Amino acid sequence: MKSIDVSTEDNYPLSVHFFEPTDPNDKLLLINSATGVKQQIYFSFAQFFCDQGFTVITYDYRGIGLSKPKKMKGFKASMRIWGTEDYKAVTDYIKINFPDHQKFCLGHSLGALILGMNEDSKIFEEFFFVGTQNAFVGNLKFKTKIEAYLGFGIAQPLSTKILGYFPGNWFGLGESLPAGSAFDWQTLILNRKSTNRLLEKVKDHSKELTQKVFVIRAEDDAWLTEKGVRSLLEDTYPNMRPTYRLVKTSESEKNEIGHINFFRSYNRKLWNIILKELN
Repeated sequence: MKSIDVSTEDNYPLSVHFFEPTDPNDKLLLINSATGVKQQIYFSFAQFFCDQGFTVITYDYRGIGLSKPKKMKGFKASMRIWGTEDYKAVTDYIKINFPDHQKFCLGHSLGALILGMNEDSKIFEEFFFVGTQNAFVGNLKFKTKIEAYLGFGIAQPLSTKILGYFPGNWFGLGESLPAGSAFDWQTLILNRKSTNRLLEKVKDHSKELTQKVFVIRAEDDAWLTEKGVRSLLEDTYPNMRPTYRLVKTSESEKNEIGHINFFRSYNRKLWNIILKELN
């Protein structure tokens, strides 16, 4: 594994890690992280695929993990910037440095939603979606709906306006987020258009994407519903060609997958689901 900084068009340095195989198969897998999830969460997963011959790339969006500024208050970032600037900087780097590789992209949660914000998403032969959906509150389960209304209707905007950033760790929601990213997240939850509302605010490439997509949903993911997942593929990415895979908790060594734990090393055997599709 090697670490470098990749500069965005507006000269912000992003922390990027490369997992380079000793016996390469000329295939590349880019991992787009979930909201507030540091790239280290994906390192074991990345190494697994590296050991199978894949070049794997992880990175942190600006304001997250190793791409975080010294001061979060007032830091300018948003999910739209993550898609149009940060993800774009990484795909630019891939195009220059890995022109002849077969390219694949895994989007975890938000990491799939930003694909339509970058015209370079067309370079990927196939996508893998893990734990992602149009997260509009109307698509959620009843208990999660209540949590979403209280959290994103009251606690999140209030704390963000007071502090100048969202202290996600206070609420068990991962890393602290820049204010702009927090308010985009609120849009995803409370606006009926969800992802499509964010795409309306940038140049939208979502309808140009026609690739195959392998869509993984964990049975015990409290935030995900089949309705939300289908909405993403039917309303946001209608021209992709999806295959759906429900992963049951009984398939996990610890009977635990949820929204994040697909990528934990104790769920290593689940990674063969993706490996089989890639091969």
